[in-house]
Amino acid sequence: MNKIKTWVSLICLSVGVLSCTQAKKGEDKPIVRDYLNQIIDLSYTPNQESRCGGWFVDQGAWIGFTPPQQDLWLDGFCGPFSLDSRRWLAKSAVVVSPDNQEQEKLSFGEVNYYPGLLSMQSVGKGVQVDQRLVFADSNTVLLHLKIQADQAQSFKLSGQDWLVDSKFEKNGHTLLVTHPTGEITVLSFPSDLEIELTDQNYSVQLGSGDTFVAISTFVNEKEKLSGLQKAQAYLTNAAGVFANNNTRWDGYLSAILRDDMPQAYDRVAAKAMVTLMSNWKVSRGGLLHEGMVPSHAVGYFMGYWAWDTWKFAVPLASLTPELSKNMIRSMFDYQLEDGMIIDCIYVDTAENNARDSKPPLAGWAIDAVFEATNDTTFLREMYPQLLAYHRWWYEQRDHNKNGICEFGSTDGTIVAAAWESGMDNAIRFDGAKMVQNGPNAWSFDQESVDLNFFLAYEYGLLEKFAQVLNLPFEEPNYTEHIQDYFFDQDTGFFYDKRIFTGEFVKDPGSEAYIPFWASLASKEQMDRAMTYFTDTTMFATYIPFPTIAANNPKYLPNGYWRGPIWLDQTYFGIKGLRNYGQDNLADEYTRQVFDRLDGLTGDKPIHENYDSHTGGCLKAPHFSWSASHLLLLYKEYRGS
Repeated sequence: MNKIKTWVSLICLSVGVLSCTQAKKGEDKPIVRDYLNQIIDLSYTPNQESRCGGWFVDQGAWIGFTPPQQDLWLDGFCGPFSLDSRRWLAKSAVVVSPDNQEQEKLSFGEVNYYPGLLSMQSVGKGVQVDQRLVFADSNTVLLHLKIQADQAQSFKLSGQDWLVDSKFEKNGHTLLVTHPTGEITVLSFPSDLEIELTDQNYSVQLGSGDTFVAISTFVNEKEKLSGLQKAQAYLTNAAGVFANNNTRWDGYLSAILRDDMPQAYDRVAAKAMVTLMSNWKVSRGGLLHEGMVPSHAVGYFMGYWAWDTWKFAVPLASLTPELSKNMIRSMFDYQLEDGMIIDCIYVDTAENNARDSKPPLAGWAIDAVFEATNDTTFLREMYPQLLAYHRWWYEQRDHNKNGICEFGSTDGTIVAAAWESGMDNAIRFDGAKMVQNGPNAWSFDQESVDLNFFLAYEYGLLEKFAQVLNLPFEEPNYTEHIQDYFFDQDTGFFYDKRIFTGEFVKDPGSEAYIPFWASLASKEQMDRAMTYFTDTTMFATYIPFPTIAANNPKYLPNGYWRGPIWLDQTYFGIKGLRNYGQDNLADEYTRQVFDRLDGLTGDKPIHENYDSHTGGCLKAPHFSWSASHLLLLYKEYRGS
């Protein structure tokens, strides 16, 4: 065991966290954090020359921290960074340094990111400083400083580079820093330490040993008043905070990790959970329930999207069922009177987008929660809302009223209709035009295979829910003929279809995975589609199941929805194989995903999408729906 693992194991024991040394069944490897060290490399010191690519976040917080870079070292965690205002409130709120100018400065020792815990080490002549950081709740992190020195020395705590024009005041052993953004950072120190205010900073003297500091950030005075008492309580029971943190993450990981998987694949699953928890956000402003953002690392992703939310809720339903329920509620909070679920919502409701909806996967999410919890009260709450949303598609997105729907928009624009499909620039829509269905209701002149199979899948779930709730179910069944409607017998594949001509849009793409994911295609159709799914020039690429067949002349390896791998689509394809008895191929493709995506089993973050030919990372890091589907792939993998 290396030095940092030894340190974490010993410090866990020192605060009573005994489960750090539990063993995974049948193996010698520990069950939780010990063998999941440096799960993601977050090292970043705020500077003007580069942008941070992600933060340590947990407990639904709107603040984040990073360990410093080795080449831009400072002896404290960087932050807090406000994920809402997108500002560094301080380069570092708590930096430790020798109090005597003649003492040797500390230098880099180690940094590490375990699931739910950030650690760093600084060293000097006869001195070692170990620091650990965990989230106590959504407002407060608890910092543990352990200073070891060969001889009696004094040290100083201070902040570094606070946000300009911040105002400082102290109240006993508490430092309050009010930032020009309106946010308030509070540092709570033990009662035996005295705070001295300096010009735009503070200093605290201390000696060797263990010290705990609570670092809190509040968005307003009301939040601060309730949060200050909690911060003091955390400081009083610091060992309990670290023990609770370990218990919570031990619970997550014990529930996720399998006994029969290699450690490399365990890292994938653990990293996926870390990614999801970093994107969990408590309610704020217009976000009326807690939920999950696509990526905390990108400012424009700091809201909730509809089909993203449904995808996040599914793998978390058995792990954090209340969070999954609230995520689902968060989107239904803004359901319109006609039943529409709008595209996305934000803290500032002026940024909400109601120009389009998103593919109907809400039923999938609700069913995952019900199957995990058997909570009929939640099912009864959601059923009428889900039914209204299901009906909305046939009322507002079925241009010729033939029971087959199209993606569209409320404003008649092609761009919003493409957003509604979730595949913003997909090749299949290159020749599409808009047709009006009624006031504020427009469709593509193109019926989409994925949309209608999603709706057919949801129809079956609504019927199931009605039976569970002992409710009548008299919805018209539009699903029976879609199996043949979208299947081209000449080529043996599923395609979108033009409304007015009945022509297939013959650009083979990932929309064709959905009939198999939904188990609504015939065995014969799967047999014919296997020609496509096993062809290395089409969908059996280096990373399998790209968004468009790789031999399409319009295919672009970094073209967003015009070629790259999106892991939700890859999951739909692999799950489809399993549904039709192709488990060996599904396992082979899963291994290709885990083994070939750049940095996935290493310390790189999970990305929004990937190059199908190289596995290279594309677009946003720390991406939630990629993480969600990696968890599902890990869970459903049958190989060894």
